[in-house]
Amino acid sequence: MSGHDHSHGAGDGAGQRGKLIIVFSITFAVMVAEIIGSLLTGSLALLADAGHMFTDSAGLLIALIAASLALKPATLKRTWGYKRAEIVAAAGQAALLLGVGGFVIIEGIRRLFEPPEVGGSTMLWFGIIGLAGNAVGLIVLASGRKNNFNMRAAFLEVLNDALGSVAVIAAAIIIAVTGWVQADAVVSLLIGALIIPRTLKLLSETLNVLMENAPAGLDLAEVREHILALPHVIDVHDLHASLVASGTPVLSAHVTVEDGCMRDGHAATILADLQRCVAEHFEVSVEHSTFQIEPAAHRDQESIPH
Repeated sequence: MSGHDHSHGAGDGAGQRGKLIIVFSITFAVMVAEIIGSLLTGSLALLADAGHMFTDSAGLLIALIAASLALKPATLKRTWGYKRAEIVAAAGQAALLLGVGGFVIIEGIRRLFEPPEVGGSTMLWFGIIGLAGNAVGLIVLASGRKNNFNMRAAFLEVLNDALGSVAVIAAAIIIAVTGWVQADAVVSLLIGALIIPRTLKLLSETLNVLMENAPAGLDLAEVREHILALPHVIDVHDLHASLVASGTPVLSAHVTVEDGCMRDGHAATILADLQRCVAEHFEVSVEHSTFQIEPAAHRDQESIPH
């Protein structure tokens, strides 16, 4: 049995943590500003958006803690360190966002029938302040969201805030120009319709990781075919693949080879070929691979079904 050990630089993790600190600070500051704005204008829309910001600030704080934990080194007890904390945090954030989306829709329906009185012009300026802060946060997080579940969840948090700010601005303009106060409710419903599909997708992806399903983009049937095509390989079984965290796919398998390979030195060559195969031949590169090389005579000794 043999495995791969690859170190992952702390630079990326430290960079993610730095971005999250910046965005959390901006989000928290905008939340405080919107609370002040709601007190000055009597705007329920601003207060609701501040509530969204509070939820998102909590989510960003969770992401920040997870990014910090991910920098801790592996130990004999925690062999992957705290890498999985990223996935747990992203799932938690997705659950929070789902709750926020549901609240927005329910509150939006209520406001259609019970529209609040708001001061449109002052509300507009606080909406612009919120949008400006969120725009900065989106720019900071944009570069890291594709390769990391935690950063993607944080990006969605800030995008949710930005949509809320746009809603506040749109509602303020419509109310100021037409006096139609139900505009606040209509825009809130549109935001809820945008939040929930993205959140469900993120929640599905994180649950797939927690369930240790095969990484998206890695076809194990194709992997099996490649392995069986290697010289001297007779069979492959107990083939498993999962994702520890973003960018850390792992794979293991039992590979049956011709009996003579265990005596003439071919086993070492086959092992190198197997590791090279899963690391280079597929869309998802698996560098953390573990293969148990078995002679054909060993097949009858295995009794654990998979």
